[in-house]
Amino acid sequence: MQKYFYIAVGGSLGAIARYWVGSVVADKLGTRFPYGTFVINISACIIIGFSLTYLGKRAELNPAWRFLIPTGFVGAYSTFSTYEWETLSSLRTGAFSLAAVYAIASLILGLVAAWGGAVLAEVIS
Repeated sequence: MQKYFYIAVGGSLGAIARYWVGSVVADKLGTRFPYGTFVINISACIIIGFSLTYLGKRAELNPAWRFLIPTGFVGAYSTFSTYEWETLSSLRTGAFSLAAVYAIASLILGLVAAWGGAVLAEVIS
């Protein structure tokens, strides 16, 4: 039962962070391109790459951290389904170039960010 508590706490924090980051980025950069979702997806990749690598190397840490951060926080913070919907919406309106740039940049930078998080965890572990 305790793991569900950690997932719920992490999920609550992740949902709040998602709303806040998305709002701040959209206010600063506009909404023509889904910058807020883009920033959230890339930062979520960094967080999950870092946390899973770091927690995997630190067996002495309480396993509750796995429920709190990668499952709870990142699960609620990450917006992959929103990313897919926004790509589809761009395609439906005929913004094919915008959809392609968004989809490809998210994929490539997400992989680089996950790798960067993992490398960072390797370095400090």
